[in-house]
Amino acid sequence: MQNITYSLVIPAYNEGTRLGASLERVLEYVGQHGGDTEVIVVNDGSRDNTAEIVRSFAAKNPALRLIDNPGNHGKGYSVRNGMLSARGRILIFSDADLSSPIEEVPKLLDALTHGADIAIGSRWLRAEMQTQRQPLHRQVFGRIFNLMLRVTLGLQYRDTQCGFKAFTRLAAQAIFPLQKIERWGFDPEILFLARKMGFKVSEVPVTWGHSGGSRINPLVDGARMFTEMLRVRWYDLTGKYDAAPAVNPVTTLPGGPGPA
Repeated sequence: MQNITYSLVIPAYNEGTRLGASLERVLEYVGQHGGDTEVIVVNDGSRDNTAEIVRSFAAKNPALRLIDNPGNHGKGYSVRNGMLSARGRILIFSDADLSSPIEEVPKLLDALTHGADIAIGSRWLRAEMQTQRQPLHRQVFGRIFNLMLRVTLGLQYRDTQCGFKAFTRLAAQAIFPLQKIERWGFDPEILFLARKMGFKVSEVPVTWGHSGGSRINPLVDGARMFTEMLRVRWYDLTGKYDAAPAVNPVTTLPGGPGPA
């Protein structure tokens, strides 16, 4: 099997209108800077031409592969599926719309090089880096949710929900097999598990721009995410996270800060 340094996982559900442009940008970047990098698109039971778009790109670029979920299960399920299928020593996941540009990847890799096990992109450490703000109601919802995470799960990060995160292989193989939340509320769970296991998490300010077409409903999904937050606390109290899976550690990171 080819040695892979970087794996980039992109969860996708009905992304036919914008995935092509994103893949062009990602694959161009990988071709110029990525070296031994694989790109994995996880198709979450899309009803449009998402899978066909990925196959057409993969036919011309061996760095890209498609994983099909068994139906629609949610973003958290897709990220977990991709991360557990990835072969790299550094594993990254990014939203399909590239709200944080692929060119921001070196910032995450630099944090790993300097000792972090997990690097999470943040829209709010330096809010002036946002090129397009979310609508006001989304910002308010996000701040309320962040406050509840601090109180309920003790997560002190400014931004848990940015879909732009990087993991060492050791951290990914320890955390993702224990992940139980399969929809929008999975980010706090994996960060809660990271803290529980003693991994070092670095929050990194990144360029970010709001993209239209979001499928999050602040009322419906907000209630679900709050319920999922309580589930994480319940799973912890009842020992559901105590059975640590076997991991395949990689003791050294790639030299330098990675693709620049």
